[in-house]
Amino acid sequence: MSAEELEKYETEQELNLYREYRDVVGIFKYVVETDRRFYLCNSVDVKARTEGGDVFFEVTIADAWVWDMYRPARFAKNVKVLTFKDVNVEELATSDLELPKP
Repeated sequence: MSAEELEKYETEQELNLYREYRDVVGIFKYVVETDRRFYLCNSVDVKARTEGGDVFFEVTIADAWVWDMYRPARFAKNVKVLTFKDVNVEELATSDLELPKP
């Protein structure tokens, strides 16, 4: 596979992922961003933990959709993330759920 073919494939995958996101965003209540992933979900719990003087976050997510173009199945019933990096959780407002018409 040439570099050009690979780039075209990845561009198509990203476009398909965006289309899927657009189709499913309306069924979720929260957006969760970690240093490695972006999730849509209906339940999220973030707990700050300390161990050996280090602080980390334990993020528990249920009923989730994962933004990852390399994942064959993007829906997950339960997800647990442990991270030393920032975690951003936003509740989607009704107006956020309406995407602009193409």
